[in-house]
Amino acid sequence: MRKLALGCCALVMTTLLAMAPARAVVEVQWWHAMSGELGRQVEKLAMDFNATQTGFRIVPVYKGNYTETVTSAIFAFRSRSQPAIVQVNEIGTATMMAAKGATYPVYELMRDQAETFTPSAYLPAITGYYTDTDGNMLSFPFNASTPILYYNKDLFRAAGLDPEQPPKTWPELGAMAKRLRAAGSACGFTTSWPSWINVENFSAFHNIAMATRSNGLAGLDAALTINNPAMVRHIAQLTEWQKTKLFDYSGRATTAEPRFQKGECGIFLGSSGTRADILKNAKFDVGYGMLPYWPDVASAPQNSMIGGATLWVLRDRPRDEYKGVAKFFAFLSQPDIQAAWHQNTGYLPSTRAAYELTKSQGFYQRNPGTEKSIEQITLKPPTENSTGLRLGSFTLIRDAIEDELEAAFAGKKTAQQALDSAVERGNKLLRQFERANPAQ
Repeated sequence: MRKLALGCCALVMTTLLAMAPARAVVEVQWWHAMSGELGRQVEKLAMDFNATQTGFRIVPVYKGNYTETVTSAIFAFRSRSQPAIVQVNEIGTATMMAAKGATYPVYELMRDQAETFTPSAYLPAITGYYTDTDGNMLSFPFNASTPILYYNKDLFRAAGLDPEQPPKTWPELGAMAKRLRAAGSACGFTTSWPSWINVENFSAFHNIAMATRSNGLAGLDAALTINNPAMVRHIAQLTEWQKTKLFDYSGRATTAEPRFQKGECGIFLGSSGTRADILKNAKFDVGYGMLPYWPDVASAPQNSMIGGATLWVLRDRPRDEYKGVAKFFAFLSQPDIQAAWHQNTGYLPSTRAAYELTKSQGFYQRNPGTEKSIEQITLKPPTENSTGLRLGSFTLIRDAIEDELEAAFAGKKTAQQALDSAVERGNKLLRQFERANPAQ
């Protein structure tokens, strides 16, 4: 009888457990700005993580470009419908740091959730951009890029240029652009992200300050200094080359990329992170080089700075979601995941281990030139002029700089006048941001 009773109890318990609802999967929204091939790689990352466990589901949501994505997050926060994770580009760092009540610093998140996180494992050129003055990492490094030089080897051959020798200096680039034009190319070279490449990274690569106070990393009371002689000379030369389309301005952001992909321009300055799209769309042999430099600038070449974006965690989400975010970040930190992201996109490997793994796998040997971005960003130890930028309202400042560059390229202003105006407009925005954030 006792055995029968125990058996009945066991049967009842088993039935009750079977009838109990399964623990609901916790969904974690991740708002991002990756489209095209990069968007597909983001979707793959989420699916790969989701397949490793059953408690959480990362849900990537494309919200437009970087500005549109962060703007959507800000409006959503006001209505308490914000995501747990939002992708913010590097120039939004000062703004996100100022929004202390809205963000959950990554170093706190990983500590609170007891997930392994080692900031020292990341490349210094990346960690320095996203840490506070005490060295605490505030956001999670995700898609770090740096501008490099791409060139069309087929057009080089047609112009009688060595397809294995990209230009190293600006004078060399000008001479090669002339050869390309003479051979029938619609333009010698063009550039995406005009300010990021030809002002911000130009300054870093020549070890010239773009702003005081260590480019803003040392305080919000920084002031722009881009109207210096080296910068004026560079913009004046681009303007001169514009007249004969040795250089051909193609617009802001990524509007120049299709011109290179279609074979209109033989040389292109663009993000290392656009390699995936270039290789998918170009019908020619693609070559890679470092950014050019002016050889008479004594400290050049120095090292380039990063661009791209990080993942910021927003507060006021259910507690369970933060456990999922921490696990996802731990997943993204794994060397094999980092290495695959780097190899599939062209973004930098964020950790030393991912770089070493990529090298040991023979990726750089099989794909000559793909190591240029890492070589360039680690060319020399960063200085206070080449570590990074942290300037308030920098999205608006970059718009002002590009307004003035366009005026110079169109012949409406001299290079000096344009850069003087960019400094004046930019400094007004910096002072407004400083007044709005007196405790920062």
